Amino acid sequence: MIEPDRTEWQVRCAFNAFCKRILKNEAINIYNERQQRLTKEMTFSDLTPQEANQLYTLDKQYTGEDGECFQVAGKKITPKLLTKALRTLPIEKRKTVLLYYFFDKSDVEIAELLEIPRSTVQYRRTSSFKWLKRFLEEHADDWDN
Repeated sequence: MIEPDRTEWQVRCAFNAFCKRILKNEAINIYNERQQRLTKEMTFSDLTPQEANQLYTLDKQYTGEDGECFQVAGKKITPKLLTKALRTLPIEKRKTVLLYYFFDKSDVEIAELLEIPRSTVQYRRTSSFKWLKRFLEEHADDWDN
């Protein structure tokens, strides 16, 4: 069967109806998805205190000046001792260590930041690590907290 020629107006009306139907179906889909999500989700204000406490954990590695310590090779290392060890480093070496280990900067980034060669950054970092190791080995048993 041959379809009769449609006028431009009829084509526009058919396309318009098609677009409206698509938009209506998408709106229905979005509404249904939202209703399903709402049945599965809960707002924080609806949680009991016990449920809210299960949503997070606290890092107890460092709890302050008199916080927990850890032992390495039979030596007791406290946060206070580690702080003292870092303070014994010269300022330029301390900056390098802090940027590398605590701010996750690479040697290249540190070199650009401090405007020094990358090899200098690497030397400062490795020599500082040796210095800290020696300091902690010597003083670990001298500190009680």
